[in-house]
Amino acid sequence: MTTPPTTNPSTTALPTTTSPPATTPRPGSGRPSLVIVGAGPRGTGVLERMAANAPELYAGSGLDIHLVDPYPPGGGRVWRERQSPLLWMNSEAQDVTMFTDETVDMAGPVLAGPTLHEWAALDGRVFADRQRQGGYLRWVYERTVAALPPDITVHHHPCRALRIDEAPDGRQLVRLEGRADPLAADLVVLTLGHLDAELDPEQRELAAYARAHGLVHLPPDFTADSDLTALGAGEPVLVRGFGLAFVDLMVLLTEGRGGRYDGETYLPSGREPVLYVGSRRGVPYHSKIGYPWTGERPPLPRFFGPDQVGELLARPDGFDFRRDVWPLVEKELGFAHYHRLFTAHPGRTRMAWSDFEEKYGTGDGPGIRALVASAVPDPADRLDLDALDRPLDGVRHTSYEELQNGLRTYIEKDLTRRHDAANSPDSAVFLGLLSVYGQLVRLGDIGSWWHGFFSFLASGPPGPRLRQMRALSRAGILRFLGADMTVTAAEGVFRATSATVPGATVEARALVEARLPHPTVERTRDTLLRGLYAEGAAATPEGLLAVDPADNRVLDRSGVPHPRRFALGPHTDARGSGAFTRPRTGGPAFRQNDATARAALVFLRDLARRPTA
Repeated sequence: MTTPPTTNPSTTALPTTTSPPATTPRPGSGRPSLVIVGAGPRGTGVLERMAANAPELYAGSGLDIHLVDPYPPGGGRVWRERQSPLLWMNSEAQDVTMFTDETVDMAGPVLAGPTLHEWAALDGRVFADRQRQGGYLRWVYERTVAALPPDITVHHHPCRALRIDEAPDGRQLVRLEGRADPLAADLVVLTLGHLDAELDPEQRELAAYARAHGLVHLPPDFTADSDLTALGAGEPVLVRGFGLAFVDLMVLLTEGRGGRYDGETYLPSGREPVLYVGSRRGVPYHSKIGYPWTGERPPLPRFFGPDQVGELLARPDGFDFRRDVWPLVEKELGFAHYHRLFTAHPGRTRMAWSDFEEKYGTGDGPGIRALVASAVPDPADRLDLDALDRPLDGVRHTSYEELQNGLRTYIEKDLTRRHDAANSPDSAVFLGLLSVYGQLVRLGDIGSWWHGFFSFLASGPPGPRLRQMRALSRAGILRFLGADMTVTAAEGVFRATSATVPGATVEARALVEARLPHPTVERTRDTLLRGLYAEGAAATPEGLLAVDPADNRVLDRSGVPHPRRFALGPHTDARGSGAFTRPRTGGPAFRQNDATARAALVFLRDLARRPTA
């Protein structure tokens, strides 16, 4: 295991060179070049795999690697160190790593390195702040650059890449913001991360109404970058979205304005607005599980693994997620749940695990439900994914005051359940979700529903954040609106309603869309990506950039991979969960990074060996 640096990582000097002037290619120069657009965690991950594979695939050939990103390498925009220390990660420090291990199915070598908690000497169960994670990512970047062969040089260009043109000889000309001449490269890797998006039709209408009537409308954005100064003290603010973006908003508008917690009580500063929050589900994401795993893990994958994915991909007519994929996912998650229940809590079952497992394996939906009803007497021990996904379906309250009490009770029950090891089948389902995600990546663009479902169950806030929500509710700073929230604009105000409190309405002069932008290749504000699409790059029905699953080369609309362009990350159909990889979980992002790095190195090596005229 690699040990953390002995020096303070915040004072370590960057080992990259300063940016040279961007120039057009010099014919016959003989020194290949690579541009990586996006120097955040994904770009750093690709660079780490370049360093790992270079001794085998690229010794002694010389290479210039250009990183293009206006934000510091390592953390990039989202994880930069210059942001509020009040903002936390939503993963425990022991569950965050940038380094591969032997569980990753890849061709390249494993280069071990510390997790966040090992590097920072933190308790593994701590939810570190994002500044600390930014420091870890910067150190990973610096270590990676130092590990590259001496004839490979890295240059960081602190600006934006605007577009990519192609020279007659095939080289890629990357146009940079503020520079007249393009940066020439033999290959380009796009690791753009999360992108800003143009407003959708509803948001444009609400924004126009706000401008015309002197209201405040904050569209989807990265909360740390939002200008919240227009949200005045004591003013009602409608908030649409109850996920992690809302948690950041809540923190910045409470503790960020001088409030503080005294145990379970919130002491206001008097500068806070009053937040009225609702969403499609009407409840916050489930708390992170607050107890350690012990005992036998469920043997995953079992019903949704490489064989099943291969069969789906081989279907000549394709597949439908709900019809063909979801039943396999549901069975896999159920297997994880009941394996844990029967092996860790056998007193709550009425059947031997071996008998249950055999019948479960051969059963279908109705048969499995009947099996579970006979073998698991307490309904609270049965897995009901539909009920988990929409907990307020059919729930009605007669007043908003009644809803406040109901939601506080819901939060209290969720906190109790997620911090009690007697409910450890929940933790097994979490492991099942990770396993399923690793398989679904191979299927490409499966639509947005799964990602929301996964995030709601597996990527929620730390328990302390939900306790803060409860305290803010009691203090009157946070008010719950309920499920199926709708917003209209009329008579000079925004109005919110929900299905949970029929007929009730809340009015406000401010509306915040508390969620990340959802950019497609047509709606993204990134001119480079929009340019690629306009010139023929393929997109999925959800608007994601289509890439070759073998090595992440960008596909054109006839399905042909571009030989010199790669793309990885959430803007592509090979996107992952968006979270950092947990150690010893196979890490599909690591596999993708390795495949791209190896393909790039082989291309560049062969290019360097060509005789020059």
